[in-house]
This record gives sequence, C-alpha cells and structure tokens, in this order.
Amino acid sequence: MQVEYVILVNKNDLPLGTMEKMEAHEKGVLHRAFSVFIFNSEGKMLLQRRALEKYHSPGLWTNTVCSHPRAGEKTLDAVHRRMKEEMGFDCDVEEAFSFVYNANVGDGLREHEYDHVFVGVSNSIPKPNPEEVGDWKYMDFNEVLDDIKTNPDNYTEWFKIAMKELAKNRDKIPGHGAN
Repeated sequence: MQVEYVILVNKNDLPLGTMEKMEAHEKGVLHRAFSVFIFNSEGKMLLQRRALEKYHSPGLWTNTVCSHPRAGEKTLDAVHRRMKEEMGFDCDVEEAFSFVYNANVGDGLREHEYDHVFVGVSNSIPKPNPEEVGDWKYMDFNEVLDDIKTNPDNYTEWFKIAMKELAKNRDKIPGHGAN
C-alpha cells in the first residue's frame, strides 16, 4: 500500500509542510481536506457508506466524497480525482465554503481538518470502488438532518459537523435556496 501524505496548514489554510496521513491522524495535526456534496436534479443528496475495510469510521454513512489533496495538487483537481476514484463518476462542482473542525474518530485517531466544502449537481449513477464505498443512496437534505439526530452513530463525525455547517449555508446548496 502506498504511503499517503497530507498537507499541514495553519488556521488560515497556509501550507506548513507535509506529514504521513496516519501520523497526522494519530497526532491530530491540522491539515487540508475537502468534502463533496452532490445533489441530483430532485435536490436529494448522494451519500456513501464507507467500506468496512476502511481504517477508521468503517461502515458509517457520510457525504458523497471526502479526502485530502496531495502536495502540489490543487484542491479542485483532488476533488475530481477522488470523485472518479471513490464513486466512479465526475461532475462540475463549486467551492461553497470552508471550516475547521477537530473530532475524535476512534481508535486513537483524530480528524483535525481545514475542510473545503464543494457542492454540485449530477444524475450520474455511481459506480463505486468497493475498497472505498460499501453502499450509496440518495436522501432528502432535511431527512438526513433528522436521521443524524435520531441515529447519530450511523454517521461519520465529520459528516455530522459538515451537515450543521451546510445547514447554515443552505443558500449554497443547489436547488435549496435560503429556506
């Protein structure tokens, strides 16, 4: 397995260097990440269930794609790379907002990320990589929010945080306006 590195950043997202991904998650060091939320033309959000073999948060539901850009790689380029690698399709996306979070993801690992959130619309049928994705489904945005309240243990920590941020930025969600 290839060793992956993340881009360490400060609170303003300025690069400070790189660190092996697992070490960054063990130490809880702030690093650059992205989260992608894809909606279909009916306004439903595409969720993925992480593969059971993932080293953290296996089997939990989360946003369409989430990952880290590589050193020297533009975040938008990394978004398109990972959409193809994880979900087997690509589409236009726009950066909606960013936020910083720090969450325990179990087994002594922390996600401390400067997270760039991208949104897009696609009716493509996912062809997920089974090493990354165990299942997928579309859900209404408000149904996801309600289910997170009812069944929080079914979702990744970062997804629960990102959904609160996305709810605050509803005007950035394609087809959802400011309701």
